[in-house]
Amino acid sequence: MPKLKTNRGAKKRFRPTKNKIKYSKAKRRHLLESKSPKKSRDMRRATYVHPSNIRQVRAMLPYA
Repeated sequence: MPKLKTNRGAKKRFRPTKNKIKYSKAKRRHLLESKSPKKSRDMRRATYVHPSNIRQVRAMLPYA
């Protein structure tokens, strides 16, 4: 049986922990003047994939 391929985009975006999958928030690269300081602070912290999407992300990361 051939090896499973890892989705390269998912590999760069998601980091598996023990039971959850961590990722950093989007919209943080440019055009930050229009965003409030509170929103900018909140976007600093990494967050976790919603439980309803974990199966799809795990399928993209077969060896994680």
